[in-house]
Amino acid sequence: VQLQASGGGFVQAGGSLRLSCADSRRTISNNAVGWFRQAPGKEREFVAAIGWRGLNTRIAESMKGRITISRDNTGSAVFLQMNSLKPEDTAAYYCAAALGSIAVDSMSLYRYWGQGTLVTVSS
Repeated sequence: VQLQASGGGFVQAGGSLRLSCADSRRTISNNAVGWFRQAPGKEREFVAAIGWRGLNTRIAESMKGRITISRDNTGSAVFLQMNSLKPEDTAAYYCAAALGSIAVDSMSLYRYWGQGTLVTVSS
C-alpha cells in the first residue's frame, strides 16, 4: 500500500479545500481509510474515516457540519471536502488505511500511512 495525500494549501478563513488520498497500487478498496491531522506542538488527532464502499463513515465531533468524506467508485481514492475552514484547522493532514473495512476513529487501528499534506488557514 502506498498512500499519497494531496490537496493541501493556503486558504483564508471561511474557505474550502478538498484533500485527496490515493493508493497508486489500488489495494485499499476493501479497507477503511481515515484522515488525521497534526498541528504544530499538538498530538495527532482523528478527523474522519470511511469504510468499505462508503457504507459507514465517522467524523470528529469538532468538524461535523463542515467536512464530508467520500471515496470514488474504485474505492482506491478517498476525498475530504473541508468547508468553512478556521485558523485552528491549520495542520498537516494525513491519510491512513486500516486493516479492517469498518471506519473507526482509533489511530492504532490504522496500519498504512501516507505523507502529510499541509493545510494553512489564515485569519
